[in-house]
Amino acid sequence: MQEETKAPKTPDPERAMTALAWAVERAERGVPPPPAEPGTAPTHPVADSEDFRAASSLYLPDVRRTIDRIIMSRDAEDGLDALLECGALGAMLPEVKAMVGFGDGEWRHKDVWKHTKQVVRQAVPRLEVRWAALLHDIGKVKTRTISPSGEVHFFGHAEVGARMFDRLDRRLPIFNPEPALKSSVRFLILHHLRASQYEASWTDSAVRRFAKEMGDQLQDLLDLSRADITTKRPEKKKKGLRQISDLADRVEQIPEARRRRAPTAERHRRRDDARLRSAALAQDRRAEEGARSSHRQRRGAVARVCRRIPRVLARQRGAVRAVGGAPRRGFTPDPSRGYPPLHPDQGQPWTSGHRLRFAQSMRGNCL
Repeated sequence: MQEETKAPKTPDPERAMTALAWAVERAERGVPPPPAEPGTAPTHPVADSEDFRAASSLYLPDVRRTIDRIIMSRDAEDGLDALLECGALGAMLPEVKAMVGFGDGEWRHKDVWKHTKQVVRQAVPRLEVRWAALLHDIGKVKTRTISPSGEVHFFGHAEVGARMFDRLDRRLPIFNPEPALKSSVRFLILHHLRASQYEASWTDSAVRRFAKEMGDQLQDLLDLSRADITTKRPEKKKKGLRQISDLADRVEQIPEARRRRAPTAERHRRRDDARLRSAALAQDRRAEEGARSSHRQRRGAVARVCRRIPRVLARQRGAVRAVGGAPRRGFTPDPSRGYPPLHPDQGQPWTSGHRLRFAQSMRGNCL
């Protein structure tokens, strides 16, 4: 006799929506689940992964509103536990489910799931901040390293978490109707460590650059950083909160100092005038240096030519004596023998003007 094959279970999106409604009621009203007898099925609604996937396909806006109500509720921690117990967390947000029980004293660091629930509860009730609080540490599961001394590190978990958020959004596009919210949540995940890196030694330029990079998300980032302080040591918590407050104060003081300066247009005009004056002075200096250099070159050339004049005249007199006569008008030595032409006024005394004109004419031959 052949065994009967078990028919595949049909996904039931209504069962998933019922489980989500129970999680919302537990978060908003604080209704605890009824106790279950050992070895029996849970008394609260439960759905499997196929049910939640079907609900996400058919009722995605309703699923999104349900999760929003849970994380924005007064008892968000209990609501997140309800999502875990009814199966919704593992089916729709496996990146968050992976944090459950991760690091509960095993490697000398806090339980990431407990930390995340506390951050969500402590965060200001703004939707982008609460979603970022829920997802800000999802990258820790993939980045945990342990040094030989036993120290635990999560290097680059913010960047990895931002990439994981992108994959989550492609798989479950619950943020598509609100691209601004999606961009804000991703930005806060990526930069949630920036404010905690502040030190009093930061210059005003560094603080101004930080505020410029954070842009419109600055206040949300500061609020998330405050909520991210979950230490049980009072002094350490007080120090962390004071650090964030000091950074916020310095960010507020910088615009006041900038407003006390001259208006932007006036500063630009003064800067342009200073640049023009500097350029004009530099051009005048270059022109003056060029004129001095040119004058020195001309004087040097004339001096060199004038030093050659006695030798040129001696060659001319030698040429005149070679033809056997006194200097006569019109005598021109042979240029092929290297003799330059005589002055037109042969036999006349050379004046200083003659010598200068002769030097200028002989400049190319005598240098």
